[in-house]
Amino acid sequence: MKMFSKKLGIDLGTTNILVFVPGKGIMLNEPSVVAVSESDNRILAIGTEAKRMVGKTPDDIIAYRPMKDGVIADYRVTEAMLKYFIDKALGKWNFFKPDVLISVPAGVTSTERRAVVEAAIKAGAKQAFVIKEPILAAIGAGIPIHDPEGHMVVDIGGGTTDVAVISLGGIVTCTSVKVAGNKIDQAIVDYVKRNYNLSIGEKTAEEIKIKIGSAVPVEQELAMSVRGRDVITGLPREMEIKTNEVVKAIRRELREMIKAIKDVFQETPPELAADIIGQGVTMTGGTSQLRNFPELMFRATGVKARVADEALFCVAKGTGIALEHLDTYKKSIVAKR
Repeated sequence: MKMFSKKLGIDLGTTNILVFVPGKGIMLNEPSVVAVSESDNRILAIGTEAKRMVGKTPDDIIAYRPMKDGVIADYRVTEAMLKYFIDKALGKWNFFKPDVLISVPAGVTSTERRAVVEAAIKAGAKQAFVIKEPILAAIGAGIPIHDPEGHMVVDIGGGTTDVAVISLGGIVTCTSVKVAGNKIDQAIVDYVKRNYNLSIGEKTAEEIKIKIGSAVPVEQELAMSVRGRDVITGLPREMEIKTNEVVKAIRRELREMIKAIKDVFQETPPELAADIIGQGVTMTGGTSQLRNFPELMFRATGVKARVADEALFCVAKGTGIALEHLDTYKKSIVAKR
């Protein structure tokens, strides 16, 4: 029993935090939400418990996400959140500080990276390493990233869409746009308000996206009944929304994601571009599971795309694999302490 070198991989997402323990797999998957009481600035709940409070709290309790677009927006709260997840994953009888490897978006600045490393150290890590998300997503999706071949990974989460071309274990070209799942949810909220005078919450919008959403119009539409508050009368009301309306609602957001993908293609060396056409694009992250996303990619770029198995867990699995083979992935580590 190797008690001394505890290791944890953390997929520090805008919407969810996943903790991976080598040998055990994904131990935690909770929303990155923290509930804070305004009067004394005390942290009341973290994770799943706090998410239940979103949109339902009395005035003096705010439930919010300390990660904005994949980077730390509120340092103290992020630190508390990391501490909570590290302690929860290791159990309360653990006296050894773990080595922690954390994912960051591809477009992260060095200051933002340092903030993540420092928050992890303060939260109880012995050493903290930071690796860019697309690399971890690629490792977790089973892509042989050390081959001299071009692979394109599109990692679409809650806060950011990361697009990267990886070859020989490093990122050749990449971009990160702050348009992903959360913006899609917001677009659905806006659409329903604009077209139906119905005010719905983020949670409902997310449900619509998951249950009936699609990236391209479909012939056989799905429908869902939606409850919310009538903007004019102020009373609760129910209505029905169909798939193709959702497609219309989120068109602009999808266009921005596709634009990011095209931008990366334009900067990709021709030899690597040829590889990518041959193998197709790998899509990871929760939002890549939107119906018909690969179809939209193909229509927009002419390149085939596939959604990785367990797309939501690719980055977390990547952290686990990288931790077990730290020497192999040394090159990929962008910050450590």
